[in-house]
Amino acid sequence: MSLDKGLKEEITKKFQLHEKDTGSADVQIAILTERINELNEHLKSNPKDHNSRLSLLKLVGQRRKLLDYLNSTDTKRYQTLITRLNLRK
Repeated sequence: MSLDKGLKEEITKKFQLHEKDTGSADVQIAILTERINELNEHLKSNPKDHNSRLSLLKLVGQRRKLLDYLNSTDTKRYQTLITRLNLRK
């Protein structure tokens, strides 16, 4: 259920803050969002896969923590990231 290397690099380049940025909150949230979307699609076709459902809940919680951190440190970056990723809140 993980992302392939090429997709991860593409997401990183799209959301990085500077040239060598690979682990900022923006990049991490974008990668988690892509993984969450893939798990949602998987669960639509496999509704009884409870292990994947638990993984989805963990990923959503992790993304929520990162979003809260970003909101408390830099609200403007938080707002732009939410609009770019089409997230609610």
